[in-house]
Amino acid sequence: MATFLYRLGRLAFRRRWYVALLWVGVLACVGLTALRAPGASDQEFSMPGIESQKAFDLMEQRFPGTAADGATARVVFVAPDGQKVTATDNKQAIERTVTELGDGSQVSTVADPFKSAAVSKDGSTAYATVTYKVASADVTDASRTAVEQATDQARDAGLKVETGGSAMDSGGGPGGVAEIIGISIAAVVLLITFGSLAAAGLPLLTAVLGVGLSMFTILTLSDALGLSTSTGTLAMMLGLAVGIDYALFVVSRYREERAKGRAAQEAAGLAVGTAGSAVVFAGLTVVIALAGLSVVGIPMLTKMGLAAAGAVVVAVLVALTVVPALLGFWPNAVLSGAARRQGGGRGWARRPRKARAASQAVDVPTDADDDAQDKRDNHGTRWARFVLRRPLPVLLLSVVGLGALALPATQLQLGMPGDEAKPTSTTERRAYDDLAEGFGPGFNGPLTIVVDAKGAADAKAAVSTISGRIAGTKGVVSVSKARFNDAGDTAVFTATPSTSPTDEKTKTLVKTIRDERPATQAATDGASFEVTGTTALNIDMSEKVQAALIPYLVVIVGLAVVLLLVVFRSVFVPLKAAFGFLLSVLAALGVVVVVFQQGHAASLLGVEQTGPIMSMMPIFLVGIVFGLAMDYEVFLVSRMRESYVHGETARQAVVSGFRHSARVVVAAALIMIAVFAGFVGEDDSMIKMIGFGMASAVLFDAFVVRMALVPAVLALLGDRAWWLPKWLDRILPRIDVEGEALTRQPAALVDQDSAPDEPAGARV
Repeated sequence: MATFLYRLGRLAFRRRWYVALLWVGVLACVGLTALRAPGASDQEFSMPGIESQKAFDLMEQRFPGTAADGATARVVFVAPDGQKVTATDNKQAIERTVTELGDGSQVSTVADPFKSAAVSKDGSTAYATVTYKVASADVTDASRTAVEQATDQARDAGLKVETGGSAMDSGGGPGGVAEIIGISIAAVVLLITFGSLAAAGLPLLTAVLGVGLSMFTILTLSDALGLSTSTGTLAMMLGLAVGIDYALFVVSRYREERAKGRAAQEAAGLAVGTAGSAVVFAGLTVVIALAGLSVVGIPMLTKMGLAAAGAVVVAVLVALTVVPALLGFWPNAVLSGAARRQGGGRGWARRPRKARAASQAVDVPTDADDDAQDKRDNHGTRWARFVLRRPLPVLLLSVVGLGALALPATQLQLGMPGDEAKPTSTTERRAYDDLAEGFGPGFNGPLTIVVDAKGAADAKAAVSTISGRIAGTKGVVSVSKARFNDAGDTAVFTATPSTSPTDEKTKTLVKTIRDERPATQAATDGASFEVTGTTALNIDMSEKVQAALIPYLVVIVGLAVVLLLVVFRSVFVPLKAAFGFLLSVLAALGVVVVVFQQGHAASLLGVEQTGPIMSMMPIFLVGIVFGLAMDYEVFLVSRMRESYVHGETARQAVVSGFRHSARVVVAAALIMIAVFAGFVGEDDSMIKMIGFGMASAVLFDAFVVRMALVPAVLALLGDRAWWLPKWLDRILPRIDVEGEALTRQPAALVDQDSAPDEPAGARV
């Protein structure tokens, strides 16, 4: 592996023009194709295997032509204090508004609140439901503006008017702000880390190239593969983060090799052969974690995971080819100012050509000055020696601290927050609150009951029986009149709970109705029913995701342990890596529960409404953070393994690993945190939750697990950390991730073809 990547790096350096033109050509072709491709199809959300989805499918089958996925808008009217919406002036204002709402070209129907019994018992609140002919993603801005203009007249008449529903959601989302914040902070971190504008800009440039290619590809395939408009969000977030980090590691190793006196081409080859090997396996762990999302069984989640995995693969290829090619164009520009003033590499000019060739053949410098430079203390070595002197206290403090943060995760409640989680500054949230106050908290989350009466002798009697039994269930406020299909064998009605959609009592109510189903159906002589609706769907989805979490963990952790076993040829290092990951991800889940569920310090993040954690949050957190955590493990421990293989003691190898990698790993972690934390500033509570959870997990994993727990465990294990049974050593394939094979290369092979293609200034 190392030898192949070494040759690839040198080839990309020498043939830089071909590499650059190839990537630019691919980007242009895919970009032009994306511009001509149909847009995202915005297909319906589907979750096979749950009752709610089966009921939806039955409705589509038995009620043909019904726009089940058509957008809806709900306009809520609230009378001034002491008045009623049924008062003459208020009623006339509402009826005029309803008439204007029906004039839109995309509008299918508008339900008049006075004809559809949509007035609260106290007469203070009423609502009109606008049904559209198109899906929510296809509702135009003109249609939304028409709703706003129609409601202005009612406001002028003194009524309070708020709007909600899927039609009024224009997509929102980060809108690029989070990415701009992340890139800006990443640029500052890179500039501080490298002290060179070129070195800071190169990882940003290559990351943007990779993300651009990935996004164009997703846009091109979105219609053919049925990708939703949100599929690219995760791909962009991860592609940007890992793209910067992977290029950062290669550039950092290139600067290190140049400081040892290597020629530019040779340094590029060694950087790709060593750091590039770590990039390949780090990227592979991320891909495993993302592809493993298919275990959950949610098609949308599977597509998002595979799209993001593709973005990571592109980031790896860019780091292995584009980065050395760009180094070929500007071999000295990425060096520090001091290195450039010394001629592009310390000690190189003082050695004759034969000595240079000989020194190139090994990965350890032979020059005394270079050796002294490598052994100088930095913050990484000082911290490593501190941990080596006190490994047990550091280990205990790390485990206890993360364990304490993880405790709140035992109280995790999953759900799908809706408009109630939005800020009170939004009209959707105010509409939600007005409906809850006027009609009761359960009005915002009615249960939809689908009755299949095809096997019943009297369909209407069977539906009446089921409706009556459900109406008598404790926790149900009311049931609506049943609506039959044209064939008369299927009916749909709604049951309104007494509690809000995210309340645990609502979840209990759904379970109770389903548990009593055998007895209810027995009284209908052949009819059956299923419970669905947004509330039931969210409950079913939460249960399915929660049930899939353990199998998902087993799959990705098992595969990663095998992969790390091959990479590091050690039994304890992979187990330590998995244990550290579990600590960091559980701690991150714990702080998410503390802030977003329990409400502690929620106001600091702009969270106005606490509640259950988004159902997919744990899966996303586990999958993404696992991959990123293994990144740091591979980059940090591979340098330790490299030093150990080259003859250092186990304790010396830990110090060497921190000397070379600690600063770069810290910079990479800060970049990741910056990218994810940028999403915390968004208004959408779900985006806040994802950004906060990811940033917290990276913080814990990079600065507590990898910087403290890892060296402490390795210090306690000593040489046993690198133990591998002989029988297992014979079975496992040998993959040279630490670049040991490069130290045995003949000098002639190392130095061949250097001079003809070496850019001016790359050698002294």
